[in-house]
Amino acid sequence: MPEHAATRPGGPLAGVRILDLSAVVMGPYATQILGDLGADVIKVEPPGGDNMRAVGPMRNAGMGALYLHLNRNKRSVVLDLKTQAGREACLRLAAKVDVLLYNTRPQAMSRLGLDYESVAAVNPRIVYVGAYGFGNAGPYAGRPAYDDLIQGMTGLPSLYQRNSGDIPRYAPLTLADRAVGMHVAIAMLAGVIEARESGKGQAIEVPMFEAMAQLVLGDHLGGHTFEPPAGATGYARLLVSHRRPYATSDGHISVLIYNDKHWSRFFDLIGRPELKRDPRFASHTARAQNIDAAYRLVSDVIATRTTAEWLEQLGAADIPAAPLYSVEDLINDPHIQAVDMVRRLNHPSEGEIRSPGPVGSYSRTPAGIRRHAPRLGEHTAEVLAEAGYSEEEINAWFAEAGPRTQPTKDIT
Repeated sequence: MPEHAATRPGGPLAGVRILDLSAVVMGPYATQILGDLGADVIKVEPPGGDNMRAVGPMRNAGMGALYLHLNRNKRSVVLDLKTQAGREACLRLAAKVDVLLYNTRPQAMSRLGLDYESVAAVNPRIVYVGAYGFGNAGPYAGRPAYDDLIQGMTGLPSLYQRNSGDIPRYAPLTLADRAVGMHVAIAMLAGVIEARESGKGQAIEVPMFEAMAQLVLGDHLGGHTFEPPAGATGYARLLVSHRRPYATSDGHISVLIYNDKHWSRFFDLIGRPELKRDPRFASHTARAQNIDAAYRLVSDVIATRTTAEWLEQLGAADIPAAPLYSVEDLINDPHIQAVDMVRRLNHPSEGEIRSPGPVGSYSRTPAGIRRHAPRLGEHTAEVLAEAGYSEEEINAWFAEAGPRTQPTKDIT
């Protein structure tokens, strides 16, 4: 099936157009979500391309694995926004889209002449979304921000340390970029819905720091929920040292014994029914107050049997349990394969590749992979023509802008 075919219609967001000036992970992840749902995403890149093009592994220069996983269902246009021609082209594109997304600091957009006022002058209905480190109303406005810095400032490494007793660590994935990227996608959709109702656009800000602070504090405000504080910060169940995959006699297993029924069945399963009457474990509230002792008990017992034995016995008792996977195991999981979550695609320059598929099922307007991740500048002429440039103007534009703005050739 030609998954990269550009002409196949569909998706619940068909008819929504997004001008994506973002790069790296957060913004491209957000626009790819909407592209999978049918939005027409025009990816504007500088002459050197999105930085993620250079992050391997890769088969060909400028087509790194992470870039491929963040930029399908988009069209690539090369514009040097620091030039007058590039700025004018960007504004002509902005005049015909629903959303403009950027992830540079607002001060940089102003210097380029692409601030909200300038863009709204050519398209009063534009939803102008800025996704960057810190909100403009706070003292950190304008500071640079990266995933590691935001993880650190929102306490994730210190929570890891409280949980494990080890040194502080970052989550081993671009957690802030991807979690906030989902907020960005929601903000773009919310803006478009409102603009189509009111006929007016607006500027929207989605700051990484605030979004990740909301995520962390939702779990870990703890006793500081109340004024004056009724206890320490932190959700105790998430922070005890024994909350981790349990060691079995031959490996590890993930187990969550959560509600009263689960615990009652577990105590029967291990031959300790008297623990149902233990005041430490007799109720959800009691277990929460003694969560370290509860998880230590589970840890000690799980170590006595094999992973296969536990998976069979816990499953029979209807107690939530799952194998501990590596990334390789995840790729090969039969459920992941059955729902086609890791798609095999034929890319015109990269050959056969695998990529995580769209999330969710839509009965009438399915999400899908309709375009391959584009080569640098692959659609520049096509998109400029849609913006009203004549063939002569496009040729003159390329001649003036220089060879680095030309579409890349197919790699054979």
